[in-house]
Amino acid sequence: DYVESKRKWVKPATITVYNNMIGHFEAFEKFRELPITFSSFDYQFYEDFRDFLTFEYEIPRKKKPVYGLRENTIGKTIKQFRIFIKDRVKRKIIPAIDLSDYKIPEEETDAIYLTYEEIGRIYHLDLTDQPDLEPYRRWFVLACLTGLRFSDFSALRPEDLQQDMLYKKQEKSEHWVVIPLRREAKEIFTEQFKSELPYICNSDFNKKIKELAKMAGICQTIKFSYKKGNKMIQEIRPKWAWITSHTARRSFCTNEFLKGTPVYLIMKISGHKREKDFYKYIRITPEEAAQKIKTLWMERGDMEVFKNPLKRVINMQSA
Repeated sequence: DYVESKRKWVKPATITVYNNMIGHFEAFEKFRELPITFSSFDYQFYEDFRDFLTFEYEIPRKKKPVYGLRENTIGKTIKQFRIFIKDRVKRKIIPAIDLSDYKIPEEETDAIYLTYEEIGRIYHLDLTDQPDLEPYRRWFVLACLTGLRFSDFSALRPEDLQQDMLYKKQEKSEHWVVIPLRREAKEIFTEQFKSELPYICNSDFNKKIKELAKMAGICQTIKFSYKKGNKMIQEIRPKWAWITSHTARRSFCTNEFLKGTPVYLIMKISGHKREKDFYKYIRITPEEAAQKIKTLWMERGDMEVFKNPLKRVINMQSA
């Protein structure tokens, strides 16, 4: 009933989140062999449900059995569940339920970005023998140069280009953004619409761009870690294997940040409304952060903080 009441008001992606939440509860109901009712929701239920999602829940559509969801995925389920309960209470369908102990788990995600040099290697790949990869290469590079999400760049149309600017209403936030185009981005955009564009789904897109990055030699070994209960799980893969469609958006934000573009201007293009959310996209290494600070010091003439006053007097006397 809740999902149907929301269907006309939320994006299809949000309906998918609701359906995933229903699937999680159905799986837990089957696992504990007890029906879930509104009276079930106490702190013990929360603890048992979170434990189940962390360790016992079998992720569907995997070739080999994989158990346990990431902290942020569990957090998304708990967050939507709380919203659902509050909605039922407001409508007086159920009495008030204390959900103050239903904490929303969250952890900082590990994610990569591509440098302009790495994006250039993909851009200049010779795809003579694999022309089927060309549309994926174009969309991905264009996304890296504009910061658009997959849902937005895959829905671009010729009329979105006006006076070398892209005018696009973001699907997720319904926020209008105006994006200036570099020469390469404009060439790609123009070339895309010279023939009928093939349909591209996100899962296929993610597979193809990994293939492109592998061909471009983006093979640096990357190690990421995440929590599962009290354990820290580590995964080691080549950099190309970590790439997804969202890598493009993250690359745009990070590269512009490193180039010194003011954050408020980047946010005007990325569509972020809060700096807190924007900074989640910035993925720089400690070395890059140190080099960025050093560059700023040099630009400001701050490489020497404690100037020797005696040296200054001597220089004045010499003059």
